[in-house]
Amino acid sequence: MKKTTRVSLGVLAVMMVLTLSACGAKGASSSDSKNDDSKKESTFSSALVTDIGGVDDKSFNQSAWEGMQAWGEENGLEKGVGGYDYFQSGNESEFITNIDQAVQANFDVIYGIGFALREAILSEAEQNPDTNFVIVDDVIEDLDNVASAVFADNESSYLAGVAAGKTTKTQKIGFIGGTEGAVIGRFQAGFEAGIAAVNPSAVVVVEYAGTYGDPAKGKTIASAMYAGGCDIIFQVAGGTGAGAFSEAIAINQGKASDAADKVWIIGVDRDQIEEGAYKANDGKESNLTLCSTTKGVGATVIAINKLAQDGNFPGGKVETYGIKAGGVDLANDNLSDDVISEVDNAREEIIDGEIKVPTGLAE
Repeated sequence: MKKTTRVSLGVLAVMMVLTLSACGAKGASSSDSKNDDSKKESTFSSALVTDIGGVDDKSFNQSAWEGMQAWGEENGLEKGVGGYDYFQSGNESEFITNIDQAVQANFDVIYGIGFALREAILSEAEQNPDTNFVIVDDVIEDLDNVASAVFADNESSYLAGVAAGKTTKTQKIGFIGGTEGAVIGRFQAGFEAGIAAVNPSAVVVVEYAGTYGDPAKGKTIASAMYAGGCDIIFQVAGGTGAGAFSEAIAINQGKASDAADKVWIIGVDRDQIEEGAYKANDGKESNLTLCSTTKGVGATVIAINKLAQDGNFPGGKVETYGIKAGGVDLANDNLSDDVISEVDNAREEIIDGEIKVPTGLAE
C-alpha cells in the first residue's frame, strides 16, 4: 500500500551554501576512479543518474547535483566511488547502463533524477533488491528498496501564474513544456489556475517541445510566442528552456533597460535570475527573469541520504514536498512590490487550505 508523508526541507536547505556545477562525459560516470578498491567499504555512498539535461542544465539536474555535493562535503566524502558521484545521461538509452554502473560501483543509494527514469529505476530495483533507489518526480509503489520523492509543482506554478497574471501588459502569456505528461501537466494546471484567479481575461498560449535537450527548439518556440504578442513565458523544459532565455535576451538587448515592451521569462526548478542577465541598448545591466518556481531537489537528496545513513531509508514510501513543507516555492526575482504582496497572500491561502490548486489538467 502506498504510504505518503510530508517532510520539511527548510533546515536542510541551509546546508546548500554554495551553488556548484560540474560537467561529465555523457553515458559515463564523472569519476575516473570507479574501480578504486582502496575506498573503505563501510563508507556510506550515494550517486545520481541524470536525465538528459545533465548536471549543468541550470535546472532540475543541477539542483540535485548541488544537493549531492553539499551532502558529500558536509560528511567529508570525496567525489567518486565510496563517496558521491553522478552518471550523466546523453539520451534515454543510457539510463539502464548508467544505473548498472552505479550498482556495480556499490553505491548505497542511487537516484533517478526525473520522471523519465521511472521504468529504468523500476527494472534495476527489481533486479538488485539489496541496493536502495530513489525515483525523483514520479512514484514506484510496493518495492521496499525504492523511495519516491514527488513535488507539488502545481502549487509553486500557481504562484507563478498569479505573478504573470498581475504583470502582463499584453494579456497574453506563454507556457513552454518539455514533454506532455502528468508532471508537466501539474505545472501547466497550476499556472493556468493562478492566472485565471487574478486575471481571467488573460490568454495562455501553450506549446510542448517534445524534448528537454534542444535549446534551438526552445528559442524557436519562444520567438513565435513573443511575435504573437506574449510578453511573459513560463518555460518548463530543462535544457530546451535555455533557448527561451536566449530569445528573450536577444529581443530585449535591442531595447532600453526600462522599455515598456520588455519581455520576460519565468524560471523553473531553481532560481534562474542569473540566466536572465543581459545588457540593454542603453548600456545598462538589466534582467528579464520575472520570477522562478523553485523546487528543493537538492535538499531532498540531502534529506533522504541522511535518513539512509541513519538506517531509516524510506523504502516503499512516497515523500511529498509542497509549499507547506518548504519543498516548492517562488523566487520573487523582478516582481513589483504589489505583485509580491499578491503572491504572498496566495501562498498563505494555499498553506491554510483556502486555495485548492488543481493537480492536473483534467481537474
